[in-house]
Amino acid sequence: MSKKYSKHQWKANVLPAIVTVGPVTVMLVLLVAVPLLYVAVMSFCTTDNYYNVVFRFSLENYKKLMNPDYLRIYAQSIIIAFMTTVICILIGYPFSYMIARTKSRKKQLLYMLVIIPFWTNSLIRIYGWRTFLGTNGWLNSALQAIHLTKEPLNFLYKQGTTVLGMVYCLIPFMILPLYTAIEKLDGNLLEASADLGARPVSTFFEVILPLTSSGIFSGSIMVFIPCLGYFFVANILGGGNSDVIGNLIERQFKSGNNWPLGAALSIILIIVTLILVRIYQRLGGDMDSLGV
Repeated sequence: MSKKYSKHQWKANVLPAIVTVGPVTVMLVLLVAVPLLYVAVMSFCTTDNYYNVVFRFSLENYKKLMNPDYLRIYAQSIIIAFMTTVICILIGYPFSYMIARTKSRKKQLLYMLVIIPFWTNSLIRIYGWRTFLGTNGWLNSALQAIHLTKEPLNFLYKQGTTVLGMVYCLIPFMILPLYTAIEKLDGNLLEASADLGARPVSTFFEVILPLTSSGIFSGSIMVFIPCLGYFFVANILGGGNSDVIGNLIERQFKSGNNWPLGAALSIILIIVTLILVRIYQRLGGDMDSLGV
């Protein structure tokens, strides 16, 4: 009797779980876990004289990561990511606050303005920026038409242009967490602060900002981490003058034909990502807002 009950219980509880969760688990293992494991194994491999991968354990790839040229790009990547994150906060916070506190139908319109860029591939949009900023682009044509410049200016292939492209691509990832955090803000607290005689600036720094800091943290993580790997933005707008870590990885897998070194760089980028997420978690951040 107990065996029949156990079998019935297995069919009622375990079997539905396997049917529903099983396919997703298999896909995650095959499409996420196995490729990551393969990259990790390859990072300890070497190459022969013909650039073929030799599966022989070696730490040579990780030693090469301390190359001074690579260290310069690491530092440059962090600077670009930091500047992008700060600019996204400065632009995204007021816009998110405006969306969250708007009560009219304009709220949906403003929210759609954030979502619409996702409808178009980011690579196409970055090429649009290159056309716009080019010597024959609309910006230079407009400046010459109103006689502010006598000849076309070179806006492309600078670090500032790369930061501009990063901000344009990643600012929605800052606005959405900020919008969620600000929308949860209790309006009664703002009224209480005003009733107690606090000025708007004091209310912002002592009430609004601390209560919405989770949105700032999660948005910063979601902007900073991808910024380290958006090699196509640095290629198209930076022209190789403002490389990030993603550019190093791309070159090793393509022109450099050194897959083990590219895999080692990828592992380092993954470790940096995990460290940042862990710091965010230790600071009390909500992992659900990161999609983790």
